[in-house]
Amino acid sequence: MPADNTPFLSPAALARCVPFVVFMALLALRGHLPDGLGLDARWVYGAQAAVVAGLLTFYWRGYGELARQNLPDARETGWAVAVGAVVFALWVQLDAPWMQLGEATASFVPLDADGRPVWPLIALRLAGAALVVPVMEELFWRSFLMRWIEHPGFERVDPRRVGLRAIALSTFVFMLAHTLWLAAIVAGLAYAGLYRWTGKLWTAVIAHAVTNGMLGLWVVWTGRWEFW
Repeated sequence: MPADNTPFLSPAALARCVPFVVFMALLALRGHLPDGLGLDARWVYGAQAAVVAGLLTFYWRGYGELARQNLPDARETGWAVAVGAVVFALWVQLDAPWMQLGEATASFVPLDADGRPVWPLIALRLAGAALVVPVMEELFWRSFLMRWIEHPGFERVDPRRVGLRAIALSTFVFMLAHTLWLAAIVAGLAYAGLYRWTGKLWTAVIAHAVTNGMLGLWVVWTGRWEFW
């Protein structure tokens, strides 16, 4: 990696890392809440999503790649939607035991004691997964990490010129943050490919949102809560 005087924790890096780090910290907390507190960890997800949404709003002016002039055109949007749908279709198939890294630390089963759906919980989960998480994760994994691996002065890196090494390494770390490792590799490469092809982060965000949104609706329809 070439030498660069850009500090790792520059304001631009912090704007992309802080929401992600906070989300992961709250995720770990939600998965290890003591039973004696009497808190329903499922409702903590709403607070988790709200806090991260607040951080994204606070930093929003610093996300130049999400400015209005960087919105994708109709063709690019169509490709993003198609890629997101394909990733969803593959994600729900790539769940064999050997394709999994352990178990999720914070399971989310939005059912009451009688096994009936708790719709406010479902709505919170869908909103967080389809609206907040795609923006937060793409800013961290693709806008920051992938470009930073290419060059520490990541803001000056044109995503269309990112090399295979940066794509592979960032996708590998992305994989480690997910239980379904093979599905995560497919998703990471797909979103990175869109970003590199179009040069617009919005295409990766849209694809990620489509994947998460379709996955959420499918989970609710089928009752396959293990995918949440």
